[in-house]
Amino acid sequence: MPTQNPEPAGHAPWVQGWHGGARHMASPNFGPRPAQACVDLIVVHSISLPPGEYGSQAVQDLFMNRLDWDAHPYFQSIRGLEVSAHFFIERDGTLWQFVDCDQRAWHAGASSYRGRSQCNDDSVGIELEGLEGETFEPGQYRALAALCADLARRYPIAHIAGHEHIAPGRKADP
Repeated sequence: MPTQNPEPAGHAPWVQGWHGGARHMASPNFGPRPAQACVDLIVVHSISLPPGEYGSQAVQDLFMNRLDWDAHPYFQSIRGLEVSAHFFIERDGTLWQFVDCDQRAWHAGASSYRGRSQCNDDSVGIELEGLEGETFEPGQYRALAALCADLARRYPIAHIAGHEHIAPGRKADP
């Protein structure tokens, strides 16, 4: 679980598993981590809803189980989906947090990495607003780098992987 090191000056403080520099919306889509879990993996994803459209609240609504399934034809293909990520970074770099990092978010699905399955158990999931094959924005990269540094100060992060690395053949993001 988290280390007990104090936060260096200038870095966002943590309140339990909640990052002080993020906007918070507590998703109902999470569960406890197994007792033996060691959070040492960051998984980077990409998402936009509808695909290729940016700046709506649709991703936040999806993670909160409030998405209006009838608002866009694409939403019918994901109707009833209950997922979450720990973090979501908008195109302008705005950072959102949906799940306490000491808890298990539902971002990885069927997955394995470096001989371990069930990557949700020991990872932090970060969604970047965007699509596979499209360039992310400089503000997103800055926010992602700062967040990864903050996570590495709190947890023994040893690996950063894309969703495509933990679910090859099933996912292609980021």
